[in-house]
Amino acid sequence: MASGGTAGTVERTSPEVARRTWPRWLAGGIALLLVAVVAVFWSDGGDRLLLGIVGAAAAVRGAIGTTRPPARRAALVIGGLAAVGLALASAPLSGWVLLAGVPAALLTGALVLLGRGGAVRRSGQAGLVWTALLTGVLVVTGIASSWERAAGGAAVAAALGVGLVGVFLLVNAVNLRAVAVQPPAPARPSACAGCACGAGGCGVRA
Repeated sequence: MASGGTAGTVERTSPEVARRTWPRWLAGGIALLLVAVVAVFWSDGGDRLLLGIVGAAAAVRGAIGTTRPPARRAALVIGGLAAVGLALASAPLSGWVLLAGVPAALLTGALVLLGRGGAVRRSGQAGLVWTALLTGVLVVTGIASSWERAAGGAAVAAALGVGLVGVFLLVNAVNLRAVAVQPPAPARPSACAGCACGAGGCGVRA
């Protein structure tokens, strides 16, 4: 359901804005996909890479998101910088942060969608189901095997989430590219007020 709303936003974007935006979305999508792939196959540093990238993204969003309340912006900046610091400090600690943070992030996102109501509410309900399943798998893995292995599973889930965001950015970059190449709307004559055009003719003479 969220993709439909995003598609509507892309359709309402002007070609001028789309031409400036789509290269950034394309670059961001490719970068996130690369991060997801590297994090999955880099056993010694994947946790730190994911936590650092997510923390940096949160800090940047808090710094430039002028439409958000100041308290929320400050929380994003502080939390993001703290995540970057933890990622730089310790790989095992990064794994523990992901183990706790991934289910918490999923739960928060699901609750936000539930609060919006309407068709979006179904996405929130699905998010709650996935959160419960993932949390259960991680807890069972930690108890039956080891918590280090559970942290590895949380890192894989985080990498999957980062990859999905990358795919989302790529799809919207393609849509914006299609908007960007549309021919500009024909300019109205300077004296045209739109009244005669609506009646089937134009009162402006060449």
